[in-house]
Amino acid sequence: MHTNDNGHYAAAVAALADRRYETAGDAYTRAGWSVLADPRDDHDPFAPDDRGSIGDAPRHLLTAALCYRVADCPARATRRATAGIAVVGDLGATMATPLQAACFDELAADFRVAGGLNGAADAYADAADAYRTAADGSTEPQTVGATPLFLAAAAPAKQLARTLENGEIAIEWEDLHGSDPSAPGDFLAARAEYKRQRFPSLVDGCVENGVLAAPRGTTEYATDHHACPACGSRDVNWVANSTLCLRCSRPTEPQ
Repeated sequence: MHTNDNGHYAAAVAALADRRYETAGDAYTRAGWSVLADPRDDHDPFAPDDRGSIGDAPRHLLTAALCYRVADCPARATRRATAGIAVVGDLGATMATPLQAACFDELAADFRVAGGLNGAADAYADAADAYRTAADGSTEPQTVGATPLFLAAAAPAKQLARTLENGEIAIEWEDLHGSDPSAPGDFLAARAEYKRQRFPSLVDGCVENGVLAAPRGTTEYATDHHACPACGSRDVNWVANSTLCLRCSRPTEPQ
């Protein structure tokens, strides 16, 4: 079920396509605040939720910080990240299961990287320890990793990575997790360990290039009905309300 972002997520994607990154950051911020206030019509943001739909809120706030970094607005990125750390800390303490709290710890580390704050490596280590402590013999880590909260926490890293890989999927779900689900703590802790190694370089790469791709939605390759006016690609990415080039995230046109 979609969360209540009041249309701001679609506006953020459209701004990304126009490469108006500060505007995109503002729209992502509003999307995050909207989801924080009312994640779904049937759900209070501070009520326990085994699916973790509230995860779209920190996801949007984190992407806002990334947009500000790419837009060369580092002070705004730092402020958004500082607020995001407070948000995930509160959610982790009020509505989360222990495994969800570990995921919020993972997001706190992401915010530190996105905002250029110190202590990210230690924060990732704390998140990995929290996963190992929270998991037990009853944990089904593959199911946990596929819930909305955990998918939301993975999305910004995937968005950064596809920016640097010509729009392709550069981080698979399997990349984020351990190889042995029978060891659930290690399986989930791998998320934080993988990000500790990759997330800073992904952020630096996008900032250096001055580009952040749109998220990947529904795609089609080698179409006979669209062509990108910017790069000529016929590979299409439908995401939010936008029809974009899969390669450069520019708006693409029907032929």
